[in-house]
Amino acid sequence: MSAVLLWVVCPKENAHSLLSLVPRNCCTQRRCSSSNKLLSSKLSLSSGVAAYSSAVANPSRSSEERVYEVVLKQAALVREQRGESELGLKKPIETDCTTDWNLLNDAYERCGEVCAEYAKTFYLGTLLMTPERRRAVWAIYVWCRRTDELVDGPNATHITPKALERWETRLNDLFEGRPYDMYDAALSDTVSKYPVDIQPFKDMIEGMRLDLRKSRYENFDELYLYCYYVAGTVGLMSVPVMGIAPESKASTESVYNAALALGIANQLTNILRDVGEDASRGRVYLPQDELAQAGLSDEDIFRGKVTDKWRSFMKGQIKRARMFFDEAEKGVAELSSASRWPVWASLLLYRQILDAIEANDYNNFTKRAYVGKAKKLISLPIAYGRALMEPSKLAKLVMR
Repeated sequence: MSAVLLWVVCPKENAHSLLSLVPRNCCTQRRCSSSNKLLSSKLSLSSGVAAYSSAVANPSRSSEERVYEVVLKQAALVREQRGESELGLKKPIETDCTTDWNLLNDAYERCGEVCAEYAKTFYLGTLLMTPERRRAVWAIYVWCRRTDELVDGPNATHITPKALERWETRLNDLFEGRPYDMYDAALSDTVSKYPVDIQPFKDMIEGMRLDLRKSRYENFDELYLYCYYVAGTVGLMSVPVMGIAPESKASTESVYNAALALGIANQLTNILRDVGEDASRGRVYLPQDELAQAGLSDEDIFRGKVTDKWRSFMKGQIKRARMFFDEAEKGVAELSSASRWPVWASLLLYRQILDAIEANDYNNFTKRAYVGKAKKLISLPIAYGRALMEPSKLAKLVMR
């Protein structure tokens, strides 16, 4: 379903479920008593833009225009904190000295363990980040994965719109310093330190709602909005934590836009890789109007036969995904040097899935495209080399 993790990592790559991490009362109003002990002091919301969803407020505009308004608001929040230097932490929160920091540290460590189990390559890269940043990255990852599991996990058939409403209430509470459990507590602490806004988190939940009620997308404009909800949002969540290189000359808006582009690229890649799997569940995440223009229909997808029409259609879809990857690469070059490697590694590996689809002769009905271990091992040092380059030099390399 969604491509979740800090621009790049997709939960569908992993067979195991994270639902075991969600307490039985995760979607209820009752909070765990342990979380009250964990963060008894209230963590204040960061100042900045109001939580307002431009992506749904003005349906007369294109999805790209509406989503870009969200991008601008998130960038403004970071720009306030960044100034002329590298993105720094907000002032330490004031507490009443009752916060149990040992338990909070345990919460972050558990988030790291989850990341290590479900996103091994990315986790390896996070170890190069500063301790504060990598802990924050782990906390965001866990929340995204748990959210995705609600509608894409083994118990997804039991999830209702009301349950997602309760999950959103829980999100509001943790942003206000009232976490329900240890994983919420780690994220609550993270958003108190970095200029992370709640809106991308809310929009991701909106993407989960779409999966409950929608299985067809009439055109790419509709599909783009869905991709933003379930994957592009992750980039907006993570940029404040990843940080922007102090020597970067790029605007904050352009870095955010690149993060958004990478989320879109990843989700489009998911969709193209999983055509057959989604069809088995009665879902078609391909623009209906473009299918019709290619002389194809849902029936052709359910039939699962590779034809010349299908190959031609797939070539166009892959070309579009690569264009978003190209745009995303410009932004990775502007990130803080310690944050680039995990993003570069995941980007290069994920992009190769498109190559694998081509190698399978565009048979994404019965063959699952994947990147072999050998190619993964080759990609890691390449990603590391790019991570060490200065933004200006890397930008020239990307533009070639």
